[in-house]
Amino acid sequence: MATKTAPKSQLRLEWVFGYRGHQCRNNLYYTASKEVTYFVAGVGIVYNPREHKQRFFLGHDDDILCLALHPDKTMVATGQTGKNPFICVWDTTTMETVSILQDGHQNGVAAVGFDKEGGRVVSVGLDQHATIDVWDWRKGKILATVRGHSDRVFDVQFNPYAENSLVSCGVKHIKFWSLCGNALTAKKGVFGKTGEIQTIMCLAFGPDDTTYSGTLAGDIYVWRGNNLDRVIPAAHQGAIFTLDMSEDGYSTGGKDGSVRLWDPDFKPVTSVNLSNSPVGYKGLSVRSVCWRGDRVLIGTQDSQIFEVIVRDRDKPRCIVDGHAEGELWALAVHPKKPIFATGSDDQTLRLWNMNNFEAISKVSVDQKIRSCVFDADGSHIALGLTDGSFMVLKTRDLSEVIHLKDRKEVIHEMKFSPCGKYLAVASNDNFVDIYSTEQRYKLLGTCRGSSSFITHIDWSTDSNYLQTNSGAAERLFFKMPAGKQVTNREEISSIHWYTFTGVLGNEVNGIWEKYTDTNDVNAVDANFQGEVLVTGDDFGLVKLFKFPCLKKGAKFRKYVGHSAHVTNVRFSHDKTRVITTGGADHAVFQWKFLADGSSEPDPQSGFVDSNSEESDSDLSDVADMDSDLEAEKQVVYSRAIYKEDAAKIRKLNKDELQAGQKRKRGPTAGLKLQFIHGYRGYDCRNNLFYTQNGEVVYHVAAAGIVYNRDKHSQKFYTEHTDDILCLCIHPIKDLVATGQVGRDPAVHVWDAETLKTASILKGQHQRGVCAVDFSGDGKKLASVGLDDNHCIVVWDWRKGEKLATTRGHKDKIFVIKWNPFEANKLITVGVKHIKFWTQAGGGFTSTRGTFGNVSKSCDMLCVAFGRASDISFSGGSDGNVFIWKDSTLQKSVKAHEGPLFAMHSLDKGFVTGGKDGMIGLWDDQFERCLKQYYIKKSGIEQSSRGILMTDLPPIRAIVLGHGKILVGTKNGEVLEVDKGGPMTILAQGHMQGELWGLGMHPTKPICATVSDDKTLRVWDLGTEHKMISYKILKQAGRSVGFSSDGKFLAVGQKDGSFMVVNGENMEEVISFHHRKEEISDINFSPGEGKYLAVASHDNFVDIYNVLSKKRVGTCKAASSYITHVDWDGAGKLLMVNTGAKEQLFYEAPRGKRLTLSNSEVEKLNWATWTCVLGKTCEGIWPPKSDITDVNATCLSKDRQLLATGDDFGFVKLFQYPVKGKFAKHKRYVGHSAHVTNVRWSADDKLLVSTGGADTAVMVWQCSSAADRNTTCGESDDSDTDSEEEGGYDSDVEREKNIDYNTKIYVNPIREKEGTKPHLQEHAEVEKPSVSRNAPVPPKVQRVEIPSTGSKRKKITPVNDLQLEYVHGYRGFDSRNNLHYINDGADIVFHAAGAGIVQNLSTGNQSFYLEHTDDIICLAVNQHSKFKNIVASGQIGNPPSIHVWDAVTKETKSMLRGGHSRGVCSVDFSCTGKYIVSVDLADDHQIAVWRWQDGVKVASAPGHNQRIFRAEFRPDSDSQFVSVGVKHVKFWSVAGSELVGKRGILTDAGTGTKIKTLHTMLSVAFGANNMTFTGAMNGDVYVWKDTTLTRLVPKAHNGPVFTMFTTLRDGFIVTGGKEGSGKDNGPVKLWDQEMMRRRAFPLTETGNKIDVVKSVCRAKGKILVGTKDNTVLEITEKNAAVQVLVAGHGEGEVWGLDTHPLAAKFATSSYDGSVRIWDLANKSLVGKLTVSAARSVAFSLDGELIAVGCKNGEFLVFSANDLKLLGKRRDRSGAINDIRFSPDKKHLAVGSEENCVDFYDLSSGPALNRSGYCKGIPSFVIQMDFSADSRYIRVSTGAYIHQVFEVPSGKIIEDQKIIDSITWASWTSVLGKEVVGIWPKDSSNADVNCAHLSHLGTALATGDDFGFVKLFDFPCSEVNAPHKSFVGHSAHVTNVRFSFDDKYLISTGGDDCSIFVWRCL
Repeated sequence: MATKTAPKSQLRLEWVFGYRGHQCRNNLYYTASKEVTYFVAGVGIVYNPREHKQRFFLGHDDDILCLALHPDKTMVATGQTGKNPFICVWDTTTMETVSILQDGHQNGVAAVGFDKEGGRVVSVGLDQHATIDVWDWRKGKILATVRGHSDRVFDVQFNPYAENSLVSCGVKHIKFWSLCGNALTAKKGVFGKTGEIQTIMCLAFGPDDTTYSGTLAGDIYVWRGNNLDRVIPAAHQGAIFTLDMSEDGYSTGGKDGSVRLWDPDFKPVTSVNLSNSPVGYKGLSVRSVCWRGDRVLIGTQDSQIFEVIVRDRDKPRCIVDGHAEGELWALAVHPKKPIFATGSDDQTLRLWNMNNFEAISKVSVDQKIRSCVFDADGSHIALGLTDGSFMVLKTRDLSEVIHLKDRKEVIHEMKFSPCGKYLAVASNDNFVDIYSTEQRYKLLGTCRGSSSFITHIDWSTDSNYLQTNSGAAERLFFKMPAGKQVTNREEISSIHWYTFTGVLGNEVNGIWEKYTDTNDVNAVDANFQGEVLVTGDDFGLVKLFKFPCLKKGAKFRKYVGHSAHVTNVRFSHDKTRVITTGGADHAVFQWKFLADGSSEPDPQSGFVDSNSEESDSDLSDVADMDSDLEAEKQVVYSRAIYKEDAAKIRKLNKDELQAGQKRKRGPTAGLKLQFIHGYRGYDCRNNLFYTQNGEVVYHVAAAGIVYNRDKHSQKFYTEHTDDILCLCIHPIKDLVATGQVGRDPAVHVWDAETLKTASILKGQHQRGVCAVDFSGDGKKLASVGLDDNHCIVVWDWRKGEKLATTRGHKDKIFVIKWNPFEANKLITVGVKHIKFWTQAGGGFTSTRGTFGNVSKSCDMLCVAFGRASDISFSGGSDGNVFIWKDSTLQKSVKAHEGPLFAMHSLDKGFVTGGKDGMIGLWDDQFERCLKQYYIKKSGIEQSSRGILMTDLPPIRAIVLGHGKILVGTKNGEVLEVDKGGPMTILAQGHMQGELWGLGMHPTKPICATVSDDKTLRVWDLGTEHKMISYKILKQAGRSVGFSSDGKFLAVGQKDGSFMVVNGENMEEVISFHHRKEEISDINFSPGEGKYLAVASHDNFVDIYNVLSKKRVGTCKAASSYITHVDWDGAGKLLMVNTGAKEQLFYEAPRGKRLTLSNSEVEKLNWATWTCVLGKTCEGIWPPKSDITDVNATCLSKDRQLLATGDDFGFVKLFQYPVKGKFAKHKRYVGHSAHVTNVRWSADDKLLVSTGGADTAVMVWQCSSAADRNTTCGESDDSDTDSEEEGGYDSDVEREKNIDYNTKIYVNPIREKEGTKPHLQEHAEVEKPSVSRNAPVPPKVQRVEIPSTGSKRKKITPVNDLQLEYVHGYRGFDSRNNLHYINDGADIVFHAAGAGIVQNLSTGNQSFYLEHTDDIICLAVNQHSKFKNIVASGQIGNPPSIHVWDAVTKETKSMLRGGHSRGVCSVDFSCTGKYIVSVDLADDHQIAVWRWQDGVKVASAPGHNQRIFRAEFRPDSDSQFVSVGVKHVKFWSVAGSELVGKRGILTDAGTGTKIKTLHTMLSVAFGANNMTFTGAMNGDVYVWKDTTLTRLVPKAHNGPVFTMFTTLRDGFIVTGGKEGSGKDNGPVKLWDQEMMRRRAFPLTETGNKIDVVKSVCRAKGKILVGTKDNTVLEITEKNAAVQVLVAGHGEGEVWGLDTHPLAAKFATSSYDGSVRIWDLANKSLVGKLTVSAARSVAFSLDGELIAVGCKNGEFLVFSANDLKLLGKRRDRSGAINDIRFSPDKKHLAVGSEENCVDFYDLSSGPALNRSGYCKGIPSFVIQMDFSADSRYIRVSTGAYIHQVFEVPSGKIIEDQKIIDSITWASWTSVLGKEVVGIWPKDSSNADVNCAHLSHLGTALATGDDFGFVKLFDFPCSEVNAPHKSFVGHSAHVTNVRFSFDDKYLISTGGDDCSIFVWRCL
């Protein structure tokens, strides 16, 4: 039996012994039907205790690690281990996979959980970041993902009592997550003082925000919110592994082996102690518990499951038993009874009953067991142990008979002889010892000779011989019992073996793959009478082979279930069952063995018997190889360089140009694609269809072609960037899907009528997409990739979302086809492959087609469906049609000779096409062939557009419609066959092979091409567009040229020969073969055409005399192959180019070399110019062009336009001569990879280009500059746009170059040196316990409020803060961020990190404070369904977009991912469902989101420079416009891709073409696709679609920063940089067309220039935001202006002081102003203009104000009338703090220059210096006077504080003096009293400021994290408790309490904002 076929017999899984209790928790549940579900190894198990039956789920391919039960109690989710693990959701009743969740985790899935509704799943991975994913499991889609923790996470669950909240726990942490949009945000659990920080293992929930968690120490931690509320101590003695929630309460289980039940309030109910129960044992540990009603399920660490009835809790019943943790190797089968034994590393031997699936008995020994065996009658059992000893037990009671130790290493195998007299014991010491059973196991002999450990042994039937296998793959034979080695071949061949368990020898050759020599098969057992062999291997597979199987690589059936190693396999004594053991999974599987023919119905799809794919079949199976098919399988689609790389190379342009070098202007004329000759049939199939209106759609190269049969015209879809490989049509026949080659290849869905892109699907495939198909309802699209696994992806193509994906097959898949009747079923066919798929969530389940005995398998090439959903038909490489019912072959019908490539089904039947060139028409059951058509020249109609070159071309595509059959052939013809018989050619092109040769007729519109397909073809380029003659060549052709009269053609061939043919009749005139390598160019001389120049790759150009037919000269001296040759007009000179980039000149006819200067070359009149080198072509070479070559050029006859073809597939036009590097050009796409040749027609009206491998001949029409505007092809997005900037504006420049990176990270706002206060050593001062001294004076003076009248105002201590008001608005670098909401009653804007809603009537503000950093953009949803919904974007890495309700301040969604650095623009779409956002990263990504689901729909890099704004058209959800630096782009959302079109510049009615695109700053919209963009020079550009139509010149004098389109009336408001005058102003209102306008001045005087950054209009009011951070409102009627918000302008705000006696405060900022504010009316009451100011202070009576400036100057003003009283400048560093002494005698001035100066105030405005402090180590930060004005305390940047005497400046060292000082105020961040304010993680951030409340109990601080914090004073312990308040974005520079402690004011550094907090 030397066949290699698989056996007919099969296995069925019958029972699994074991349960995974180790390293897992909570994996055991009751289902709705009271069954028990759990898992072991890679199998999900549902056990029915009533019927004692198991059902199995086999959808995993590795160990399962976790399990969760759906709320409906029938669905289960299981997660597995592995490199790319997945989660399966399956049904416990049908055991079918419902959904597969993949691509979310690495290394493994540690825990899963369902939410309360059951629609979502949460999972956590075993990767280093413990990634947490939330899934919509039915769709298999990730809704949110986040890094869980830096250490292991053990559990994660949805909280069933709170919507969208989850909890995760693990090593020393617990986190409380909230899900919003696509963002998961965590709050850490705060352990506080309630409990130790511990590792938390498990979770449960209660109402009222309660979470229960089990800890490693055995306590239960009860959390309220994210704070530890209480601890239930010692709930268990040791770790709590499991916590379960049920209706009745909670149950816990732990390491102590007990289970405790708790009531719903977590009060103890009862406990079950398993370890003390009758079935218990020491060390029992509970890993899983499930309490339902009166039953409790308990799973233990040692793989047992117990069921306990609560009433009878001392009688637990073991319902599942198995080996505990440790490898399981030993397996023995009883020789007489249905009993088997197993022994494992858990040191137990167990006996099992195969019939009732129960454990019979077990015994523990003191070593690990590695082997066991029964003797011949089953009365004894021997065990081999790891220490080299073995023991023999009685089977009946497992009592010990003997225990011997003769070896040191493990005993891996032992067997009793069949006669029962001997026991052979094989050890890892390389020996087999033979013992006598009759003589108390006396050692009789030893088998020596193995060089490695013994792995398997077998006895002969007569007990005279033993065979051994060793680890070195030796098979030896020994004579028994002496142990002498036998080597005699004949003796050996006569032995009959009693058992065969070895893995070596001829009998079992087939178990090894063809070329392996590894030892990964662990065990074998042969069933002699069944002629079958079972094996277990290291990949977790159990396989069945025929026995004996002599040839390597035999076929087999394989079974999954074990996860890693299968260690042992044995047939039962009666051969009805197979037992297999798993190593690491220590599970025992019992399989039913079904001998030949006895087949049982399949219980479930997981068990499909798979005939291995891995091996060749019997030779008899292999059909004759088909050459075409083999060639097709070997087509390689990878490219060295992809189109995607072109963009990178374009970037290099910029780098290589030297400064001041300009690029040459591009041409004005343009090209338009007119016709393509070609159809891709040689490696594509079924790629030809009729559209809705009867046109024909097909493809070649990178172009989709829609051909009109009546007009004989074509239109093209040219958005693909590389070869299209597949095409299919939507069921409604209006849309087409095409897939292409590429590094990240795309599928485009486009409209065959309008040629508009409907969707682009990318990001899932590699190399290329080789098959696509629309589903029956047209909603889904399936695609297959060319990666190694041929991945299959299913898309929701409209949304561009991937719905599901799976690996397809290791060999090429040719076709994928949806089942038209069942929405989620597919079939794929390919090389030796047909597979039936069912989509399940994000993955698929599949079944391979089973051929049975019906037919041999072969490559499947096409597939179609009939009328029923379960019947399908496939076409094979052997010409048969296979008819399938579900996945089983019913019959096959011979339809063609040779492969059957194409079939198409219709209502009445089928049509097929094959390699034999025959079309067959069939009835609907493939019972008979109704008609056959043969494609022959004789059948072709005369009126055909072309000529059939060969009879019976192989058919690759076929389709019926409009009463005709449409056929595509391998030879590149598209034919239409009438049912009556006549055939017409519609289009044709070259066949497979590179196409290089192109020649143009000297007078007529005719061209000739030659290609590697060995044909010369002549094409009519006129309206006929067809091939008019051809010649079949003997060799591949590489070049062709017409003679000057057009009568002859010269053809150069690839073998070095060339010939001349007659142009009329194509007869050969003459041929020569003088060269060995290809002839790359061939040219007749001009005029009379006396000479023929023939250039070859042998580095020579030969010159022949045409008339004498002799070679007259040779041009030598070229150092490389010749690429191009041109004659001069007189026929005397030759210009030659070589592959070494040499430009050489020769004299004809002798071939003498000349040297010409550049100027001479230019002056000469060349007959043709096809060369690529020289000064006149310098600009055609792209940068770094050693990568890509320009293959060909051609100069038009009028010497104006130079056309080039290059390796990127571009045809480009340049203005000749092309001098200077990187000239601008226009480029056109259509060809895929190489454009090999380009030629102008005789009249310059047409350009023809040829594609190398894409075989296409493209005909382009050239339009001159005059009719240019009409035919601007889309492909003019070339580099003709200019980079020159028009103009410059300081404001635009600043905003463009703002660096947000520095703002994202927490940086200290000032660099300081020294040790942080909380890290400094403090000397502890010992205080006497009883002090007799006078009481210590208070540290800081408590201020009494002066009594006004009789009522004393009482100051209350400050305990909390609430944000009341923000003075600020971000206008300096943001725009369009100010809107009316609530029907104009409120406005919304932002400052710092706060979203602010201000009521216009009351002036009150409310705040949205969820952002974590500066907000820099904001938009309001205009749709009535989403009233008051606001979106705001922030900076950060990664930044997020928040969508929130302006009324309730509730976060509706958070969008994260997809951006970096910051989001600088957001805008809502017209229905309000989508958001478009732009970021600040280098490529300025633009993203579109469906914000309610948090889904990113699409994203794309926007521009290489800053984009300021992207806005949706007000009437669209898919179209938007972006504007930025030299940028305006019109975008549409196509599926999951964004397609952007550049604006096309025209003369816009000005008469001169606008050459430069200015920087665009703003955008507005009009009706009928009108767009207005505001430019930097003040013009507004008006666009129609994407073309510039007119200008509104000087709409503003300066840049137009903002535009607003009023939806109600279409009026447009613009805001810009402009002075205000009588008839002028920075805000203007325009009509819908931007024709008429009205201006609004903002200020009275005209001298100040205002910059408006934001405008908004509603109800007759215009809202205006300026660059100076002011918000105003203009009333349209009377142009009245009202200030709503007045903030500091741009620049850091540092100075702050509160008035000592009134509710006022002063601030000073780098914007050069000092402002005085009233707290009561929240208004600005005074403003001083100084230089950039750093500090400000009031004197203690409130009469004076002092201001310190950044330049070292300080000024003193009177506070009442703001008059300047005096100023001084003695220092040049900034004045960081300035203070009046309490007695008003001194003014202390602290500067950056490490000094404090004292000035005498009593001497009046002279401000004489009265002293200064020396020895200050660093710059001064804060100063405080003592209450008696005698001392000053100075804090410095070195984290050191010192005390000086006033005014002498003497330093005070005496600690006693210092301790007795009472300070007037406390603003210092240093000192032991305030050590607690320094956070522990403040390595790179500082506490900037502090202020003590006037009562002296509360200390407020501000730091670089943007927090305002409140501490109790004094706070001398490190990390003191505090309250934190957010709102400031980055640095808080100063804080002050108001005089009565009612308010706290804080200032922000970069955010220019002042926050007013109410003290509570």
